Amino acid sequence: MVGEPTTEQAKRIHKARYSSVPMVKLRGARYTLKRGAHGYPDSLMNVPDPPETLYVLGSLDALCDGLAVVGARKATPYGMSAAEKFAGLAAAKGVPIISGGALGCDSHAHRGALSVGGRTVAVLGGGCDMPYPARNVSLFQEIIDCGGAVVSEHDWEFPPLPYTFRARNRIIAGLARATLIVEAGLPSGTFSTADEALAANREVLVVPGPITSPTSLGANRLIYQGATPVIDSETFEDALFGLFGCLRREDMRKTAEGSVEGGPLAGKGAAGDVDPLLAALCANPMRVEQMLALPWDEGEQGQAGDRLTWIMLKLAAFERDGLIVRFPDGRYGPATV
Repeated sequence: MVGEPTTEQAKRIHKARYSSVPMVKLRGARYTLKRGAHGYPDSLMNVPDPPETLYVLGSLDALCDGLAVVGARKATPYGMSAAEKFAGLAAAKGVPIISGGALGCDSHAHRGALSVGGRTVAVLGGGCDMPYPARNVSLFQEIIDCGGAVVSEHDWEFPPLPYTFRARNRIIAGLARATLIVEAGLPSGTFSTADEALAANREVLVVPGPITSPTSLGANRLIYQGATPVIDSETFEDALFGLFGCLRREDMRKTAEGSVEGGPLAGKGAAGDVDPLLAALCANPMRVEQMLALPWDEGEQGQAGDRLTWIMLKLAAFERDGLIVRFPDGRYGPATV
């Protein structure tokens, strides 16, 4: 990148402003690829400001056209579950998964690919010997050991700096034939990855979220602006077929009208068979005070004075059964999608 500090200058900047990041030597084959050299991905030649050098740990075969799956770092269970689910579906069809190795949705996208024996690529903000976040070192090593790769445009010991994470998004988008946004607020780095995908003439797919959720404002905005919505496995597999030629497998577990394909309501049949509070939380995560304000059927929840007790007992039962979780912002919502 033009005007970038040297590795030593970057180390001094990082030491003066941020907490230290341990240097970790991940195991695996190492490659230093100059732009245009053998092994340098052709797909990166079409992105704005292609990296002059690509530092790779792992398999060069993993650097083929894949699917980028990205989302919020401070993700909800909804976003993390969607990232893992759709990454796994794509990886099971042989599509490499590209993401940023960050906490939250990125980590779950990598794990979704690994869970089905697929390949995945983590594009780091700093050098490959300064992996960040440190708590994902074991994940990065697993990615390499399972035939994937850890990649950076920076020298091996270049420390992660704030601007490097925004800059690496063009590499994530460039290595992919399309980018799937599973959860994004406004503004966010995830939203910028969608911008980079569009700048590189790549398709953008988006998992919609509740209009009341701050972590879905960016995702929903992208759909409004024309991105392709992914509303279930069927629409996702249709998109994969258009992008990669992956044939969609017919789901023989057809459910009754009014049911949903996955998550806490899976297999519940018609809408009348679903607990109304559970259905409401799956449709729109809420805080307790919001649940209290809903127009409940008196026959369902007893006397109005018992409404809070009724809600708290229901929430405890749903959490016990693994159907819902309490989000960091105090809302309750589905544990999976």
